[in-house]
Amino acid sequence: MKRLEAEVRAKGLTVFAHIDHTAGAAEAGLQLRPTDLIIFGNAKGGTPLMQSVQTIGIDLPLKALVWQDASENTWLSYNDPAWFAKRHGADHEVQATIEALSAAPIALAKKATTSP
Repeated sequence: MKRLEAEVRAKGLTVFAHIDHTAGAAEAGLQLRPTDLIIFGNAKGGTPLMQSVQTIGIDLPLKALVWQDASENTWLSYNDPAWFAKRHGADHEVQATIEALSAAPIALAKKATTSP
């Protein structure tokens, strides 16, 4: 998670929140393998999509989930902005923005999951 947060900041994006689901589970007396959510982005990227279709705001800012499976493998998951743009019926006029937003999580995931 630290590597992902560092990459997000290095790209000039804002980390709005880091939610440690494992800690939340522990507070409730429950167990959960490591599961962390990061919420990140910037208004310059997301606002054009919300101008096209405001309901897309439910899926913005971008989110990534870092989690560990039962075999102790760590995974990084996210929803592709192209998928949620289509789901909300975003205009073709914002296609360049959609493509740029779709490229961001891919690049961040590659950098965060590649050994230095």
